[in-house]
Amino acid sequence: MCSYGRWAGLKSGRISRFRIHRFLIMPLSFGTYYTLILAVIFLLIGKLLVSRVRWLREFNIPEPVAGGLVAALLSYGVYALSGYEPRFDGSLQTVFMLVFFASIGLSADFARLRAGGSALMLFLLVIVVFVAVQNGVGVTLAQLLGIDPLIGLIAGSITLLGGHGTAGAWGSVLEVQHGVSGAMTLGMACATFGLIIGGLLGGPIAKYLVQRHGLRGPGYGGVQLPGTPDFEFPRDQRLIDADAAIETLALFAGCLGFAEFMSSLTQESWLQLPTFVWALAGGVLIRNTLDYVFGFAVFDRAIDVFGNAALSIYLAIALLSLRLWELTDLAGPLVVILAAQTLVIAAYVIFITFRVMGRNYDAAVLCAGQCGFGMGATPTAVANMQAITNQYGASHQAFLIVPMVGAFFIDLVNALAIQLFIRWLA
Repeated sequence: MCSYGRWAGLKSGRISRFRIHRFLIMPLSFGTYYTLILAVIFLLIGKLLVSRVRWLREFNIPEPVAGGLVAALLSYGVYALSGYEPRFDGSLQTVFMLVFFASIGLSADFARLRAGGSALMLFLLVIVVFVAVQNGVGVTLAQLLGIDPLIGLIAGSITLLGGHGTAGAWGSVLEVQHGVSGAMTLGMACATFGLIIGGLLGGPIAKYLVQRHGLRGPGYGGVQLPGTPDFEFPRDQRLIDADAAIETLALFAGCLGFAEFMSSLTQESWLQLPTFVWALAGGVLIRNTLDYVFGFAVFDRAIDVFGNAALSIYLAIALLSLRLWELTDLAGPLVVILAAQTLVIAAYVIFITFRVMGRNYDAAVLCAGQCGFGMGATPTAVANMQAITNQYGASHQAFLIVPMVGAFFIDLVNALAIQLFIRWLA
């Protein structure tokens, strides 16, 4: 059983009182359209804040993160003052996430995939080591603080690298099979913390590396070079027409249809993967089939417009839906562990990732991406990288490697690592 009670009140009833309070509060629900309207409003607020607040620009905080945190704070204010819990429709969040990952796949032709080559495998090795480090830090600190080491694992890759979905899945397993009381609630709180930190940490660290080493990328100074993928410059205007928009929507529909079909086909099999991974794979398959079999030129600019818009709206809804009041369940030891995890990932990307990946501009942008999905989620990683490439130039390598590692390989690595740690600790 969990020995966390004397610190956080898991056995003394703190979590129980929290759960009882959740049953007493009144929901304030927003439907699909109102959720979308609010997400766009807070995106515009984020854009205004970044343009007006100097330190947000200097530290390369993504606009969706800035606006989304304002929304989350307002939701917390409504909850704390009125007792109403704002609840937002999650269906659009899922759709925009799938569209974003489909856009990554549709932008990846085989020529670009081959360009990843050894750098992709090297970065994957760096992340595999980091997963072990992240879990090792959580478990070790939990033991030193006198709490169940499985709680240290919750404050490790289960929630920080895995996000809310992995936290929910493993939280129930830890509660039912291993007697970790309150694992689900603590997992959601840790994942919320990670998503916020992941969006705030990547930009400043990459900026530090870029400035310290005098690095620049292609297109620095606002001049986009021929052949530079538009996805790396989300603020640039695109010239697209109605026909291109319709064709692109059909491509996205094909990717999402493929994802839905494969998710159903592989359910409860050894090949089962998250739906967004199938959306990305569907994009790669459709793009390269059209290119190399039918000779159809995919209109990249339209894909980038839809992909960037989906990314921004997804992040806005995700942060809009954050329940900051769940962070009140992070008592002393967990706060110490999460603070240590923040310092560890900052040190790791600066002293390990940056050096292993070549000490160049691409390596600095990869560091921003690793902070995003190492503490939060892959869309946060891409938003971090865009904040850097908007200012210092493009990074083809980073935008190729991070989505593939963060959206596909890392889920497999993390699942294996979690199972190994749980078997060892149990």
